[in-house]
Amino acid sequence: MKAPTLAATAAILFCSQTLAEPVNINTADASSIASALDGIGQRKAMAIVDYRQQHGPFLTPDDIVLVRGIGQSTLEKNKADILVK
Repeated sequence: MKAPTLAATAAILFCSQTLAEPVNINTADASSIASALDGIGQRKAMAIVDYRQQHGPFLTPDDIVLVRGIGQSTLEKNKADILVK
């Protein structure tokens, strides 16, 4: 069996990222958020849930940058997959 080529590996990674389902950061649990958003692991996902519980619902997807440890680049990578309503 031949090892996958770089192009095949890149295609698989690209498809897995583009097929993610959007996630509502106002209602989803940490595991769902971590699974749906690129660059968001379990710890940051839990920070999103904690922020939401302390400050109320996010009004726009851009508000995710109010969570400590989440910056503009993470927002830009995920903006199309973040729902708030």
